[in-house]
Amino acid sequence: MIRIVTAGRLRRLEQTAGQARARAREVQGQADAAWVRHLRVVRELTDRAESGESDAAILRELVAEFEVALGKAESAAEVLRERVRLLEVELEAARRAGRSLVLLLHWGEPHSIHRSAQVAYAYAATRGVPVNTWGPSSDRPASEVNWRLVPFTRDEAVRGLRSVAVPASQGGEGAA
Repeated sequence: MIRIVTAGRLRRLEQTAGQARARAREVQGQADAAWVRHLRVVRELTDRAESGESDAAILRELVAEFEVALGKAESAAEVLRERVRLLEVELEAARRAGRSLVLLLHWGEPHSIHRSAQVAYAYAATRGVPVNTWGPSSDRPASEVNWRLVPFTRDEAVRGLRSVAVPASQGGEGAA
């Protein structure tokens, strides 16, 4: 079959072809933009994943360090619990014998506990504490005195400890 193409038909075909080429360029531009966005998202996700993996590795190391520290702290706590138990036994024995233990304070902060004042003085001497740094028990706050001894005992009325210098509670006193 032979078809005769007129000049008008040829112009319309050229216009349609031009529009198709323009539409193809437009679609190709959109596809290129979508590809660039896709690559950007892939790069961002890859960066996030690598950062997450790095953070996870750091956190695993920290968790391992914390587990080691926790193990050491639990061991130290067990030792301290045993020391407290022994101190409570000794304190109870001192209370039954009518004597007290001695708390050694350094600038008002607890330093150590001893069976007697003489033992506390001897201990402090081994630490290089000169005799002239001991402050007399006075009305001055303990935080203003370099070294001070505070004798204490267990007080069953309050179920705790009290300084020997403070009178024992009669049980009915104090806040309810």
